[in-house]
Amino acid sequence: MKANGSGHKRNGHKRRGLKNRPGASSVPEAGLAGSLSAIERVRLARHPNRPQTLDYIDLLMRDFFEVHGDRRFADDGAIVAGLGYFGRRAIAMVGHQRGRTTTERLKRNFGKPHPEGYRKAARVYELAQQFSLPIVTLIDTQGAESGVGAEERGQTEAIARNLELMARLTVPVIACVIGEGGSGGAMALGVANVVLMQENACYSVITPEGCAAILFRAGGEENVSTAAAALKLSAPDLLELGIIDAIVPEPSGGAHMAPAEAAHLLGAALARHLESLVTVKPAELRRARERKFAAMGSAFITRQHLEGDEPVG
Repeated sequence: MKANGSGHKRNGHKRRGLKNRPGASSVPEAGLAGSLSAIERVRLARHPNRPQTLDYIDLLMRDFFEVHGDRRFADDGAIVAGLGYFGRRAIAMVGHQRGRTTTERLKRNFGKPHPEGYRKAARVYELAQQFSLPIVTLIDTQGAESGVGAEERGQTEAIARNLELMARLTVPVIACVIGEGGSGGAMALGVANVVLMQENACYSVITPEGCAAILFRAGGEENVSTAAAALKLSAPDLLELGIIDAIVPEPSGGAHMAPAEAAHLLGAALARHLESLVTVKPAELRRARERKFAAMGSAFITRQHLEGDEPVG
């Protein structure tokens, strides 16, 4: 395991990379609260200067020890996992890391984990279970790596095992979508007692571009925008549907405009929910998590019924 140093540099990652670069993105910078369209939130979620897992670890945790490797094949840079202190409480932290420079993005495969990344995450889940440590996961990926090598090494099995493992944990688990949460690559970190989402993040089974290519057989800005709206991938939509439990506010203009403030807001939300969860008995934590995910979709079906539509199925 590798210790976090001064907090200013980890694995070649420097805080100065968080500074806003003019022209880096065409997303709007003002009036974000309720006026953004779905595709505008997607663009904010993908902003190159948006804080990532290592940034939040540097800003919120101390004495972080990073776990490397899955003890089977290799170390996957797309997943950061380890143990450290959040305030006075020891926790396990697992999150996606996209990278910011070209070199780091290649090293971290643009935040798309291989099977060894999910198996590394599973190592930390099991450590947390063994030592009764709460788990916090930070979700920020377009999806799992879909290449031939990943499939040969058991990508589907690795994701499925993480889903099963997280479902039966008896320690508190909090997940927060901090950027773009996509497909099973996000869900492998998302089976939690409490699912949070930053207000300009997005969470969906597929990217808007992928959805447009399947449904409309064509890309283009109009089709992608239509797909983004139909996917209901924004935090307000998902809160209404009961997929997430709370929205974490961001600084005006987005998290990339004031990373320290964004970290403070995220830290306050995590602390509040952790204080609540640590008082719950282990067996009840597991049962509550099972009930939570079994009930997903009921809000949509109930709303359809109240609106007079035919229920699905």
